[in-house]
Amino acid sequence: MRLVTFDDGAVGELREDRVVELDVPSMREYFEQGELPRATGRELALEEVRLRAPIVPKKFFHTAGNFREHETESKNVAWSHEIAPWIVFFQNVDAIVGPDEPVVYPEHLTDELDYELELAIVIRKAGKWFSPEEAGDYIGGYVIFNDITARDIQRREMRSGVFSFCKAIDTFCPPGPWIVTPDEIPDPHDLAMELRVNGEPRQVSHSKNMSVTIPEILSHYSALGYSAGDVVSTGTVSGVAGFSDDPASLYLKPGDVMEAEIERIGVLRNPVVSWEEAHGEQAPERVQW
Repeated sequence: MRLVTFDDGAVGELREDRVVELDVPSMREYFEQGELPRATGRELALEEVRLRAPIVPKKFFHTAGNFREHETESKNVAWSHEIAPWIVFFQNVDAIVGPDEPVVYPEHLTDELDYELELAIVIRKAGKWFSPEEAGDYIGGYVIFNDITARDIQRREMRSGVFSFCKAIDTFCPPGPWIVTPDEIPDPHDLAMELRVNGEPRQVSHSKNMSVTIPEILSHYSALGYSAGDVVSTGTVSGVAGFSDDPASLYLKPGDVMEAEIERIGVLRNPVVSWEEAHGEQAPERVQW
């Protein structure tokens, strides 16, 4: 099943090219109810609706450093801190935008806007303190996540060994285009992954390259407690601009279009726009970090 949020926040099931509206106020409440809601009887063509971010969770858990290849490429730039599993922090859920919605380039904050393709998990029900063997019962679905990052801010933050601001700026959190339930993805560790900018492949990898498995990740973070509808990312793959041999030529700029694709899920597309295009005025005075 593919679950979508559309138009003014309605929830639906995508059946081929039709959206069947479901009788539930929001996607988070869909998971909180714990049962399949009935259809309202309204059906729309997919091309007639505006897809929104599929869910706005109560908590958005970030995993960093989970792909070995990302650790390897970090050595290209002598990154200041180890890229390794079990780095976790929380995302600003107010930064969430949906499919085809713009990522706004905050020129007054950063010169190094980067992309990060990730597979994310939607938590099916509330729980805490469960084992990897029990984790499958908590998986409600899978979604694509593009973890937009300001690398210059990140380097500054990581002087203290932590980072968050660089990934939590408004519009820096696009998930989508829909949530795919586990019955459609027999093995989430067997999915091809690719991110393109203006049609050019930048990140090409596979979910099998995770250092630790999804059940291990979900179990590990369960000590913090999950609510139904929470989201857990699993880390990015190699190919980010900031860890390349020529990052300046690859950083995002206004006019770019990103396409984040994961096998069996779909394609999440987001354009990059300038601050002025988004807000109708010039960016504020440059912030010095």
